[in-house]
Formats: sequence, C-alpha cells, structure tokens
Amino acid sequence: MPAKKIPPAAPRTVAVERVQTGFRMEKRLLKVLKAVAEYHDLSLGDLVEGIVLHAFDGRSAFGREGLQRIAEFKRLYGLELDASHAHRLTEKRPG
Repeated sequence: MPAKKIPPAAPRTVAVERVQTGFRMEKRLLKVLKAVAEYHDLSLGDLVEGIVLHAFDGRSAFGREGLQRIAEFKRLYGLELDASHAHRLTEKRPG
C-alpha cells in the first residue's frame, strides 16, 4: 500500500499587500466584531481577513466556545440580526 502524502505545512507568515478600504456596516454588528477582535488581541482587519478566508473554504472561523462568546457580545450590544437577515438590511431614513 503506497504511503499517504502529507501536504506541506502552511508557511508561518505570508507577505501580502494590504489596502485601505472604507465600507458601511450595521453599527451593532461592528461593535460585536470589534469586541471579538479585542478579545483575541487582533486588529479588526486581521479578524475580518480570517473570517473571510475561513468562509471561502466553507468553514466556520469560530468553534463552540468562540460562538458562545459572540452570543454574549451580541446580547451585550443588542444585536439580534443573524444570517437570515443577510442581503435584506436597509438604511434608516433620517428624521
């Protein structure tokens, strides 16, 4: 039986070119993201990059404990949105 090939380990660091971006996001969602980033001692950009890279691989960026912590932050900041709200959010009109 041939030996299984073990994929090479991912490099410890990868040099990338980052760009400044600006986009609008729901206020409470941003507060929760900032809290999660702070909890993990990450910048907001590093956290979002990690979440996106996991999502692109079809994986969750958070385990059970992380999701419980996020639920706590959502309660703290009054965030009741979930995935069912995606692509259905509209801006509040002034006044």
